[in-house]
Amino acid sequence: MTIEDKIPVEILQTLNPEIVKEYSLIPYGKSGDSLICYRKSGCCPDGKLDMLSAVTGYHISVSDIDGEAFARLYIKNYRDGLSRKAGTGKDFLYSLIREAYFMYCSDIHFECYESRYRIRFRIDGKLMEQYSLEQSQYISLVNQVKILSMLDIAEKRLPQDGRLFYKSEDIKFDVRVSVMPSVYGEKVVMRLLTRQPELLEIDNLGLERKQLADYRTAIGRPFGMILISGPTGSGKSTTLYATLRVLNKEWNNILTIEDPVEYTLDGVNQVQLKEEVGLSFPVALRTFLRQDPDVIMVGEIRDQDTAQMAVRSSLTGHLVLSTIHANSAYGCVQRLVGMGINRYLIADTLILMAAQRLVRILCPYCRQEYFMEGRRIYRPVGCEKCFYTGYRGRKAIYEIIPVDDDIRTCIRDENADIDRIISNKGISTLSSSGYRLLYSGDTSLEEILPFAGGEYQVSQEEVPDRKQMDI
Repeated sequence: MTIEDKIPVEILQTLNPEIVKEYSLIPYGKSGDSLICYRKSGCCPDGKLDMLSAVTGYHISVSDIDGEAFARLYIKNYRDGLSRKAGTGKDFLYSLIREAYFMYCSDIHFECYESRYRIRFRIDGKLMEQYSLEQSQYISLVNQVKILSMLDIAEKRLPQDGRLFYKSEDIKFDVRVSVMPSVYGEKVVMRLLTRQPELLEIDNLGLERKQLADYRTAIGRPFGMILISGPTGSGKSTTLYATLRVLNKEWNNILTIEDPVEYTLDGVNQVQLKEEVGLSFPVALRTFLRQDPDVIMVGEIRDQDTAQMAVRSSLTGHLVLSTIHANSAYGCVQRLVGMGINRYLIADTLILMAAQRLVRILCPYCRQEYFMEGRRIYRPVGCEKCFYTGYRGRKAIYEIIPVDDDIRTCIRDENADIDRIISNKGISTLSSSGYRLLYSGDTSLEEILPFAGGEYQVSQEEVPDRKQMDI
């Protein structure tokens, strides 16, 4: 059955939102004195339909659809994307999380200011205001979040972290909760840890063909260190989890120390960082070396002690995976040097450096064609299918540098011309990867400008013809 996703306003107005929610019905057409509705499967028995017919004066005709399709239609047609008044209590909170899930939201923000309170959704990396609240509503909602997350509702002076589990019909996932005191009250951020297995497959990360081959070769090595760099929210954890899924074999003992553990992987021994009781990255790594590991994953190298232990672990015959904050792939070396690690040790242990960013993908339904320097590219417009943002989803782009003898020599020599070496080896940079997405029509110029810089332009011959792919 084809589901009508664009329903005329005059049809939607035949039933008010309260009835739609109570009866799990969405009207989508009329025929004479009959009102034709979608009904969520398993809801609203015929007896209730008869009662509704008597109240509305319409004969109610229904077509059953599954719960997910119903939720998408409800959000699209009864949630206009503008800031609106919110409710309170557990029902509203779970409704809010469900709405965020179907809007592909990664984080929900509860924010309080001097004269207003609001809820914002982060969709494809950008925050959008969804609800406005009264003070009493806000306080009640924050307390509800804290109760469900097993946090102390009386503690309002210190930050708190917790989790809650969302389950509805066939949808279930963890929600990570962070509560922080601010000037006008407590700010809450809820991160939706939606388990999408297809995103944790290494072939689906967005690596180009040569990058993927180099990366697979590196993670197949028995020992050494692989570092992934990028800012917060660039998808580094997703890359690491996808890598662990590849390495998660019966013959491998895999240990991880994370802050926090975002996804649990069966067969992987995962440890949650707890610095308040002394369980830090360096302490965990020292213990790991006595646990006969094959693969060690460190959530992040943030200080000298962690860096030294990671290098030591890779030198003693283990494969070490970790992330580090740097602006480029080779920036991993500079960060380690800045932490006091000897260049010769870095050269001897590092087997691959990577940098990644997330780029928003243009909505295929409303993107607009134009030409720049004779090349066809696209700009965002905005429509109901992309919540009027102009974008739908994000894609990772990478810079992958496998460490061979030439790169190893550069690491040892701080005066080496690394840019020339990378260029001569034909290594795809973040800039060149961004331009490929631009010229293939997947993203906009605005999305790649922050890191592309223009130092490298992809030739038109490198970009596949997109005409037959247009929608």
